Amino acid sequence: MEGNSPKITIRPYKVSDADDFMIYGEDDRVTQFSRSICLDDRSIGFLMIMPGLGNHRCRAEVSYALATEYWGRGIVAEALKIAMPEAVKEFPELVRLQAHAVAENKASQRVLEKLGFLREGLLRKYIYNKGEARDVFIYSLLVTNLIS
Repeated sequence: MEGNSPKITIRPYKVSDADDFMIYGEDDRVTQFSRSICLDDRSIGFLMIMPGLGNHRCRAEVSYALATEYWGRGIVAEALKIAMPEAVKEFPELVRLQAHAVAENKASQRVLEKLGFLREGLLRKYIYNKGEARDVFIYSLLVTNLIS
């Protein structure tokens, strides 16, 4: 980029980003299937179900995050029970949902297992998490096995 072009940077989110985030966050061309996890209509986290493209359109990656004060209450599992069937309707070619859980994150593993996901294997030193290369488990759920 040359001349008077805007300077591109990256940084952690700030509260002041909320309005801008909503502009692109509500655009299905950008986020495809992203939802806010709400408690009494207050956003306390998010979930994403991102389908693959081309030959990978048979699967989607499931991810989520929740504010720490709400951990351990079954909220993510309940939100995913609502979201997964919606995503399957929206993307009818999906036959597999998959998710990764850091090996040390037992709570996230329990969420996935509670929903019927099966642990398929260990991916050694697969991602950087908190500044360190970490092992993650890969989980999958065939849409024919969705728990409603």
